Amino acid sequence: MRVSQLPFLSLLLLVAIPLQAQTPLLGFDAAGADSQRALEQEFDSHLDAGDLDAWLREMSRTPHHVGSARGREVVEYIAEHFREWGYDTEIVEYEVLFPSPRTRELELVSPGHYTAGLFEDSLEEDPSTSNIKDLLPPYNAYSIDGEVEAELVFVNYGTPADYEVLERYGVSVEGKIAISRYGGSWRGIKPKLAAEKGAIGTLIYSDPADDGYGAGDTYPDGPFKHESGVQRGSVMDMPTYPGDVLTPFIGATKEAPRLAREDAPTITKIPVLPISYRDALPLLSAMGGEVVPEQWRGGLPITYHMGPGPARVRLKLEFNWDMVTAYNVIAKLSGTEFPDQWVIRGNHHDGWNHGAADPLSGLVSLMGEAKALGALAAAGKGPKRTVVYAAWDAEEVGLIGSTEWVEDNAQMLSERAVAYINTDGNSRGFVNIGGSHVLEKMANEVMRDVIDPQTGVTVDQRRRARLEVEGSEQVRSELKSRKDLRISPLGSGSDYSPFLQHLGIASLNIGFGGEGSDGSYHTMYDTYEHFTRFKDPGLVYGVSLSQVAGRATLRLAYAPRLPFEFTGLADNVNLYLSEVEKLAEDMRKQTQSENARIASGVYELALDPTQTIRAPLPKAEVPYFSFAALRNAMAALEDAAADYSAVANSGTPASVQDNVLLYTSERALIDIDGLPGRPWFTHHIYAPGFYTGYGVKTLPGVREAIEERQYDIVEEEVNAAATVLNRLAVQVRELAE
Repeated sequence: MRVSQLPFLSLLLLVAIPLQAQTPLLGFDAAGADSQRALEQEFDSHLDAGDLDAWLREMSRTPHHVGSARGREVVEYIAEHFREWGYDTEIVEYEVLFPSPRTRELELVSPGHYTAGLFEDSLEEDPSTSNIKDLLPPYNAYSIDGEVEAELVFVNYGTPADYEVLERYGVSVEGKIAISRYGGSWRGIKPKLAAEKGAIGTLIYSDPADDGYGAGDTYPDGPFKHESGVQRGSVMDMPTYPGDVLTPFIGATKEAPRLAREDAPTITKIPVLPISYRDALPLLSAMGGEVVPEQWRGGLPITYHMGPGPARVRLKLEFNWDMVTAYNVIAKLSGTEFPDQWVIRGNHHDGWNHGAADPLSGLVSLMGEAKALGALAAAGKGPKRTVVYAAWDAEEVGLIGSTEWVEDNAQMLSERAVAYINTDGNSRGFVNIGGSHVLEKMANEVMRDVIDPQTGVTVDQRRRARLEVEGSEQVRSELKSRKDLRISPLGSGSDYSPFLQHLGIASLNIGFGGEGSDGSYHTMYDTYEHFTRFKDPGLVYGVSLSQVAGRATLRLAYAPRLPFEFTGLADNVNLYLSEVEKLAEDMRKQTQSENARIASGVYELALDPTQTIRAPLPKAEVPYFSFAALRNAMAALEDAAADYSAVANSGTPASVQDNVLLYTSERALIDIDGLPGRPWFTHHIYAPGFYTGYGVKTLPGVREAIEERQYDIVEEEVNAAATVLNRLAVQVRELAE
């Protein structure tokens, strides 16, 4: 135990609540809850950290991206294990467009000259970094080909707010190459927004202040990003739609009709390349123009300037636009009573390189769960509902394997899928659960029943202790007033997206983190050596993940009454509605105040006292919006949820129709017309933000219409959100009655 942990552990003892091993479980009567917990203890007895370690070591030996020979070997390795454990296993294939780099050139042409290396160093201290057959060099998938030469403009994180600052400085990226640091938003937003602003190319680098020596010792001395490390990643416009870029809305089978590549809207409009901070330093050093505001300054030993220029660079990118086969492993254990009700549990298997942390640390936990459930079934204790374990391919390049399977089987999944539980890599520390709020109560019950391996208290108690220290005033207040912890709403970035946001299948995303230092993400250094040294030595939290995700899977698969509950959903959506109302009011006041200052000529002209910049242009006043339709829908949902809660907690047996109504309840929250400008996203409560990418937008149609000042569609989006909430209220009322 580290000495620094002692005060924190003392706090754990102060805030810990007694572990009540025999408390009721949602969906079970008293006897059933006891039996379920006994079954879960037996499940735990089959979990072995040694298994997880062996599988991780084997699958991360060499890089294994989609379309690679090693990727196919990993697929066969996974499928062989599932068959051994008694699962009906198939390998499902899809034909997808996958660009790999053919030409990557970047040079500073003036002032002076520098040719970027664009490679990562192999390290003696990490043997895996010399085992690099099938290695993908640093690049961004779904950048277009192109050769461009222009002056550089530094755009900080490349967010909409950053471009507002540039405009106030009188700096434009039109006809320029934008250089952005990672962070602030998802990487794909950076070239998307740069192109909208007129840039002809984008460079993205990891600043050492964010991800490098500014955080601590760099690899191999410490976990943080090596100077040559580069975060690869897709820049596909996933907020428009994820999956194969040529087959939106349909599975990418061999026979599927396809768009022409030039017509695919999710490929970038300008070329984009990620680089290391070692390669970024000479480029940024050559820049001039205004000194950036203080909050834009990174950790490199230079003065940061905005440009444009005088640094001028040439960027040339060419890709192999190949059709490759993506392989999903689908393993089914048929339910003893309800074989046509499916509980789906997934994690992807493809990596950018070795992929030890992302994704294999999550995949080996899934495999541990599958082995343990297989042992229960072999002993005659199989699940009531069918459990489907899935290992997805091509997640890294755009959630492709899962999206194609969901699109290909949309009708069947709409009828059969009870819920989807996702993981995507793991570390150590604190449990994090996000997802559909209909599963919030069940998730909390699971957290109360799993012991944290480091502290000996439940993972719920450990998370509460952290929130007591780091949470906002509202969060700390809720620790006392609200029995259940809120689970976070889901945006995008992993394989839950097609299930939840396209088909309306209730979903959870689960992982541990907070203590395992990063630095290897999407680099060549995401190796077994790095992971087992810095993230989860001994895979002890890998077992904890199996226990948490495994219990969620088991309770959904064994519960006589599905453990869905609606008071938590109503409470959370009510919070989101209050946020949207406050957003509109705050924007109105801010706009009025700013416009008044501009008109009076006393606008604060400087972000930095040493610089003079231009005032912004006046903005259109924010009108008053009526949220009455949403407030009325919320009232109906709250009443129905309260009535159903009495039924759910009474131990009343559920009919088959009751359970169908329960697991299709999330479907009520989708609208087949989708969100404005992006019909693939049909969920009206959770969606990735159009300009945040991974980051979630709740009540997305309403919220983004206000944020983007599209005031003419706000009323329409309020009514659309009210419609889905009213539809859910009717379904919950039917359950309550």
